[in-house]
Amino acid sequence: MTPLPPSPPPPLKRLGQHFLTDPNMVRKILAEAAIRPDETVFEIGPGRGVLTDPLCRVASRVIAVEIDKKLADYLSQTCLHSNLDLRTGDALEFDYSTLPQGTVVVANLPYYVSTPLLFQLLEQRSRISRMVVMLQLEVAKRLAGKPWGRDYGALSVLSQYCATSRLAFKIPSSCFRPRPEVDSAVVALSVIPPEHEDEYFLRDFNQTVRAAFAHRRKTLVNSFRDQGLPMTTIQDALGELHIDPKRRAETMTVQEFIDLTHAIRHHATVENIPPGNADVSIDPETTP
Repeated sequence: MTPLPPSPPPPLKRLGQHFLTDPNMVRKILAEAAIRPDETVFEIGPGRGVLTDPLCRVASRVIAVEIDKKLADYLSQTCLHSNLDLRTGDALEFDYSTLPQGTVVVANLPYYVSTPLLFQLLEQRSRISRMVVMLQLEVAKRLAGKPWGRDYGALSVLSQYCATSRLAFKIPSSCFRPRPEVDSAVVALSVIPPEHEDEYFLRDFNQTVRAAFAHRRKTLVNSFRDQGLPMTTIQDALGELHIDPKRRAETMTVQEFIDLTHAIRHHATVENIPPGNADVSIDPETTP
């Protein structure tokens, strides 16, 4: 007599678990990812394996990280593919530098850690070719935000510096169990390789952007001052680029933030101020 398959463990509210159950949406995600037989896939939060199983059927290798040990045990008994490399652990603590070059990220990112996970993935973009991620609709709109728009913020600038993003399609809350209170969306990101970028530029760019957006209703110069950046350096950098210090962060383009970061670094060096020395204490989970 064939033993019955194990029952999946119940969702954990503290981990924000909402499992995709709509097979049509699964097919759309797989089509968007367009995985080739020679590619490695990195999946965050495989859950009950609704994406993991079909990914294993098309990819050369699937590395899946699941924080819920009971779910990982369940998946190890139900998703029996030899090319599945299942890890139990926190994706925020994963060593992304170990991913093979050209890895494709396919993931249903937990709402409560989606932004810090995105930052980590973008920081390791030299190892990633593209990403297809499911996010809260509000976060997906912020990724594609444009200057002067209500969705434009630090996440928009930082993500668009590292990748081009496209909101592929929306997923209604009815496609999940348990049903979340908000709708979701799938975003496709094509990574921009970090060519000619020195070791510390992304750190300094990150600091500049977050400091500028730390106080959205304030002018650039006031926001930078409140975040502890040296005023002489900021004023010299803004003056060099002919940027009005009374502008607000939401009016700045990504290229202007890139140029401003270079100018700040230059003037900080001239004035013997170590770059990256300000305390920009913004929680990445709530970064606008």
